[in-house]
Amino acid sequence: MSKTPPFDFDAPTEATPACKRVLIVDDDPDIIETLRFAISAKGFEVLVARDGNQGLAMAERENPDLLILDMMMPKRSGFLVLEKLRRSRPVPLRIIMITANEGSRHKAYAEMLGVDDYIRKPFAMDRLMESVQRLLA
Repeated sequence: MSKTPPFDFDAPTEATPACKRVLIVDDDPDIIETLRFAISAKGFEVLVARDGNQGLAMAERENPDLLILDMMMPKRSGFLVLEKLRRSRPVPLRIIMITANEGSRHKAYAEMLGVDDYIRKPFAMDRLMESVQRLLA
């Protein structure tokens, strides 16, 4: 007489959500590694671009769930990346802009372009992670 095991480990269980992907676009290696560590520790897949042109190309090719975008970068600023993405995508990409810039005009322009959050450097990692988790929920 054969016994059926109490659990079938090969059987599908609840649908597991696909791993959310976060693209970090920043030219500062220390910030990239810190963000990569914190975000991947929460179970998200992390992609990295080190300048605005690479970030734009990766955003269009990889279609991430969230973009963390530095404002001041070589080759193409965060604003130019943001403007292009807002014009070229039928469904807006979730975007958190991070910047060391203190100007309120920059924040107002970023908000006009539709950023989901605007965070000034230096920032508490808890603050950023709260925003990441809220936007990916």
